[in-house]
Amino acid sequence: VQLQASGGGLVQPGGSLRLSCAASGSNLRYYVISWFRQAPGKEREAVACVSLGDGGAYYPESYPDSVKGRFTISKNNAKNVVYLQMNSLRPEDTAVYYCAADYSDSCSTRPLVYDHWGQGTLVTVSS
Repeated sequence: VQLQASGGGLVQPGGSLRLSCAASGSNLRYYVISWFRQAPGKEREAVACVSLGDGGAYYPESYPDSVKGRFTISKNNAKNVVYLQMNSLRPEDTAVYYCAADYSDSCSTRPLVYDHWGQGTLVTVSS
């Protein structure tokens, strides 16, 4: 599986961005895709997940409270693209955002579980 993340950039506080993760490869319907982010000096953290199969989006309680209600994950199965819509962005959302794929039907928040990673896209929230 190959992943290509895009859509990052500079945005003012309160603004919105939509990140895209294009997936290619075989048997994609058996994978879940998670979005992670990593700010300077911090650990990589999961923010949302979706199954490329029949399952839907997943926002477990263990995900950061700070993104709940502001970040939405969606998918276009026909194009094999997963999106992360980010609204009401805050300076603390500044990070490199990665998409990652795991051959599974359940979402893990542990980065080590994921074997396939996109290259990351930088989101900077600043006035």
